[in-house]
Amino acid sequence: MIRVFLVRRAAGLIGAAGLLALSGCLDVPHPFRDPGRLGRSLAANAPPARLAVPTPPAALLGDAAAREWSHDVAAALLDQSVPAMAQPIRAGDWWLRLGAVTRGGQVIPTYSVMTPSGAVRSTDEGAGVSAAAWAAGDPATLRLAARQAAPGIAASLTGIQADQMDHDPRSLKHRAARIWFAGVRGAPGDGDVALARAFAAALRDASDAVQNTSHDADFTVSCVVTVSDGPAGTTGHPQQHLQLVWRVVDSAGKEAGAATQLHDIDAHTLDGHWGDVAVAAAQEAAGGVRQVVSRYSGRDNVPLPPPGGAPVVANSQR
Repeated sequence: MIRVFLVRRAAGLIGAAGLLALSGCLDVPHPFRDPGRLGRSLAANAPPARLAVPTPPAALLGDAAAREWSHDVAAALLDQSVPAMAQPIRAGDWWLRLGAVTRGGQVIPTYSVMTPSGAVRSTDEGAGVSAAAWAAGDPATLRLAARQAAPGIAASLTGIQADQMDHDPRSLKHRAARIWFAGVRGAPGDGDVALARAFAAALRDASDAVQNTSHDADFTVSCVVTVSDGPAGTTGHPQQHLQLVWRVVDSAGKEAGAATQLHDIDAHTLDGHWGDVAVAAAQEAAGGVRQVVSRYSGRDNVPLPPPGGAPVVANSQR
């Protein structure tokens, strides 16, 4: 799984006390990972939870080197959170067709994403490789070619998923995400109530709808607040560490991401009313949660146009 760590800062959350940092730990979606019931509902023809990488029959390599290259490509794609498997094609598989052509005295590796019906959905080319090293099946050369190509292939897969979502009226590209907010616990003073009210108000927009039940929710959000003793402080006043963790899970209960807010405060300053602090913290958290939902669902990803503008049926049988 690919993890993207974001750090955002907003002033004025604790008055003159300083800054409250929000860091979001976000899951970047890939269409060949099994995303559970939610993900399978995002596109009418979502790809299955694997990408087959068969041994190429015509890649200007010997049999052993061709097998090694397919394993190298599968391993490099796993590093990009694409569950690729170096195996023969099975019914219903999306798969990656490996190949190679000579151009300008070099070998150019090629990578075509294929639908189960055998149609080319996208094609990427790798960097030029020494023809002699390629023909010799040099292991380092094959591994390097696979590592260099993997990010582009993963990006193509994400674009394919986005195109499918774009054509599916049920996907989150065409409706607001249904979010059940399970509340806040652990905050001192009136923080549980104040944060919950402020967050529910801050999250509602055209992209996200907060509902009062978990039934049919796309995502569930909850927040846990912890307060622990800190250092004495530069002026001799006792300090406390304040941490707010806003956790987002999908409809299958899988972790979609989390946004964590951290701050050192004068001890017990939030033991009573949170007031504007709750509003500012909730607005910041809503932005982080919105990014988690967008990244995990892929609703903001740019669709990859079908080759030649022709529609592609994702899961048709060969």
